[in-house]
Amino acid sequence: MDWKQALQESGIWLAQAYAITLVASALAVWFLARRTVWGRQFWALSSDYFSPRRSWRPLLGIALILLLTLAAVRLQILFSNWYNALYSSLQALDSQAFWLAMWLFAVLATVHVLRSLFDVYIQQAFILHWREWLNEKLLQSWLHKQVYYRSQYLEHPVDNPDQRIQQDITSFAETSMSLFMGTVNALVSTVAFTLILWSLSGPLDILGITVPRAMVFVVFLYVLVATVLAVLIGRPLISLNFQNERYTADYRYALVRVREYGESIAFYAGEKIEHLLLNTRFALVIRNAWHIVFRTLKLMGFNFAVSQTAVVFPMLLQASRFFSQQITLGDLMQTMQAFDRLQDNLSFFRNAYDAFASYRATLTRLHGFTLAAQDAENLPRPQILQENRLALQDLTVRHPDGQNLASQLNLSLAPAESLLIRGPSGSGKTTLLRAIAGLWPYSEGTIIRPEHVLFLSQKPYLPLGSLRSALHYPSLPALSDSSNSNDDAAAAVLRDVHLAHLIPRLDEAADWSRILSLGEQQRLAFGRLLLAQPQAAFLDEASSALDEGLQDAMYTLVRQRLPQAWLISVGHRNTLLSHHGQQLLLDGRGGWQLEDISLSLKD
Repeated sequence: MDWKQALQESGIWLAQAYAITLVASALAVWFLARRTVWGRQFWALSSDYFSPRRSWRPLLGIALILLLTLAAVRLQILFSNWYNALYSSLQALDSQAFWLAMWLFAVLATVHVLRSLFDVYIQQAFILHWREWLNEKLLQSWLHKQVYYRSQYLEHPVDNPDQRIQQDITSFAETSMSLFMGTVNALVSTVAFTLILWSLSGPLDILGITVPRAMVFVVFLYVLVATVLAVLIGRPLISLNFQNERYTADYRYALVRVREYGESIAFYAGEKIEHLLLNTRFALVIRNAWHIVFRTLKLMGFNFAVSQTAVVFPMLLQASRFFSQQITLGDLMQTMQAFDRLQDNLSFFRNAYDAFASYRATLTRLHGFTLAAQDAENLPRPQILQENRLALQDLTVRHPDGQNLASQLNLSLAPAESLLIRGPSGSGKTTLLRAIAGLWPYSEGTIIRPEHVLFLSQKPYLPLGSLRSALHYPSLPALSDSSNSNDDAAAAVLRDVHLAHLIPRLDEAADWSRILSLGEQQRLAFGRLLLAQPQAAFLDEASSALDEGLQDAMYTLVRQRLPQAWLISVGHRNTLLSHHGQQLLLDGRGGWQLEDISLSLKD
């Protein structure tokens, strides 16, 4: 190789390889996205990210990373020629050529280090931006139109959505990049080192037949057979890795539930049954892990055997030509290095099969997540009209098995009117509120309600963060609320709901659902209601943990502070009757009856 022309030749080589690789990559992506299941799954997940209509930056990022990958291949070719020059100088005892090789190595090594560092930075930056976009896309689909809640009513609900959003996105982005660039590097290097090996190999007699350039054909045949066998051995890893993700997530979810319901489990003294249930789930993890271990051992053992055999294989083929002085020591060493590179490149798909199996499992999980989100969003829901009134028109609410809970329900409440919903357990009281909120898919009819409404459940939700944030949820605290002040609206509300002892802790960040008792949480929810000032409030057993005195105080406070709001409650206690003007009685079989409470009390 003429090292004086190396820079110019490398520039021409890079330009030609870059143009060919861009076209080939575009055609490959188009083909895979149309002809393969996993290609269609990838395209469904990421096509919007790579769309130039959204931004050109991802495509430019891929183009730059592709250029850096091709530059790495060119450096490998230059290093291969450097090996030849170095060992040829040693064989010829040419000190001048040796020291020239040392200077060349310094230049090549410096360029290689700089290229590698820049390549790592660009790839990591690209992956981080991609993860941000994917995270936002999946979060939007998960939180849009209560998909996170309504997905439980699908025929096949998505399992462990938290893992799919947090863990699978990272794995998907990183593995997509490594597999794509690894494939490009392997294919381009294969072409380049095939040409090098072609120029170095000689004829070989096989069963009396002289095969020209035999080493090239031997290495291709060697790796082709090894790859086919590796695919057959490693194919079960795809399903095993998918099951591993599922079983691990299920076990982690079970552990989280023990922490979440620790007090109830402790009261029941249910440690033994929980231990049994956890061990049952963990046993599935371990059993599947053993299957992966044994299958991986088979695949690794085969790959090790193939790789070790390839170490001496080219030397055996070229030994006779070296001893007959047809080739130099530099040619022999370059042959070994080129054979090794070619064997590694051709073996990329065999060695990466395990990673591809995990990638397919991750891709299937993410694609399944997006499909489940779409299906949940498309579940039926009653028509909800936002007007400055509260009415139900021909509303029918059903059990998932088709049994009517409330049939053709019609009612209209005047401003500031209140309604108490009562009935036997299981008659559909809470389900009716779910339908009014638009959460229950097994309902039809028309719901007319004001825009600003608030639903209080029996067990209030307290987000992670400060007590002030929990009190203002689902809104954010106003900037005017001064921290550590006893005079802001939040502190005043805490006094009103008999939680004045929590005022000094308003800005303390903690898991308040584990600190406060259920009764304190329900009073906090009433404070939330007072701060939100909704046009209509729906309370589902929102005072069940309060004694009758506190319950009376909370309802009285609500009627005083929200005199014009509609108030709809679900409850069993007779003491709730005095705080409502009408009651809706459900029988759980589709029947219903609307009564004026003042008249029924007189009767």
